[in-house]
Amino acid sequence: MSSIIQVKDLSKSYTISHEGSEKYTTLRDVMTKRARKLFSFPKSLSINSNVTKEEFWALKDVSFDIQKGERVGIIGRNGAGKSTLLKILSRIVEPTTGSIKIKGRVASLLEVGTGFHPELSGRENIFLNGAILGMSRAEIRKHFDAIVDFAEIEKFLDTPVKRYSSGMYVRLAFAVAAHLEPEILIIDEVLAVGDAQFQKKCLGKMEDVSKNEGRTVLFVSHNMAALKSLCTKGIVLANGQLCFNGSQLDAVNFYQNIHELNSIFDNKAAMENAPGNDKIRILKFHVLPRHGDILTIFSGIDFHIEFYNSSENKNLDITLEVENQDNIILFHYGTVITNNNDSKRGIYNLKFGLPTKFLNAGKYSVSLIFGESQRYLLYSVKDFVSFEVLTETSGSNSDTLPGVTIPELYVDHSFKTLSNASANG
Repeated sequence: MSSIIQVKDLSKSYTISHEGSEKYTTLRDVMTKRARKLFSFPKSLSINSNVTKEEFWALKDVSFDIQKGERVGIIGRNGAGKSTLLKILSRIVEPTTGSIKIKGRVASLLEVGTGFHPELSGRENIFLNGAILGMSRAEIRKHFDAIVDFAEIEKFLDTPVKRYSSGMYVRLAFAVAAHLEPEILIIDEVLAVGDAQFQKKCLGKMEDVSKNEGRTVLFVSHNMAALKSLCTKGIVLANGQLCFNGSQLDAVNFYQNIHELNSIFDNKAAMENAPGNDKIRILKFHVLPRHGDILTIFSGIDFHIEFYNSSENKNLDITLEVENQDNIILFHYGTVITNNNDSKRGIYNLKFGLPTKFLNAGKYSVSLIFGESQRYLLYSVKDFVSFEVLTETSGSNSDTLPGVTIPELYVDHSFKTLSNASANG
């Protein structure tokens, strides 16, 4: 079966500006600042600019395929990249790198009021949205009564939509998107604006158009029960990266486990003074279970490391040590990050993978060692983060086994650089 949506190595970056400011600002300060702007030089001529810029990757190297008729739930915490992904698929935002291939018309419901002209009536906006989708007036008229009936806004059909409540907006927008025969229906969290009865009605409609009409549905929601009942497939995003792609039930279980882990590590990464010294600062450290057999949630483990390096023209290297709760070092692995004295000042992103079923159930800690030329120590920290490997407790063969699980004498590992120094200074 050919894919109706193909996403390959999709990435999207934004440039964020930060302007330094004082701890508090009085009305007098504001008036003085605005008065000075009348006589100030353009920013390009300003010598003492107080603005710094940061590159933020909302999505990073995301790849997946979706087949015709699939109902796909996209799961992730706020800021995981879900809305950015939907905007790219809806052709609202252009990706920075990567490619997408879509076969068929796309109808999107991403934000309340998206695609509506506020001065036009509900009736006029139905025809406007149909025209945007490439439908003729005859095709729109064919579905007009069904749209009005589903949206339950007949009394306000000739009222400008700028006077609609948010609930009325969503009812009409969903009715238009679902009834005008798009091949792909993309729905963001906006259904949460509607009442419970209408949400149930929408879920039933999405299931109907998928099962009976063969349309593809992409649905973003934080309502795990709704995702389980509607979707057949799940995609989990974390920090802009795809970390699970499989059945919806497994995706929900995966997300609930990763959610607990990230809450621990995000707090550490958000510390005002990142751990480290004048040479190395650890900005983020995420422990992510790799997708696989959900009966052994941690069928593989990925460590995502983001750190700031201030050393120029050095050979950087990093070593990870995984230790169990009995203080036994189970794994010690080092790798060279830069060769030929070509390190640059800036942020580095690394991904390190442990193989399938390498660790038994239990609690573990990770120590990090940063060095130069595998001879000189730059920075080290013991027991930087802790994590726990879980297994099912159903009495199956997947339960905890005695000893340390090591499948081979030589472990099949992976270590790759996601991105080198991304910001100088």
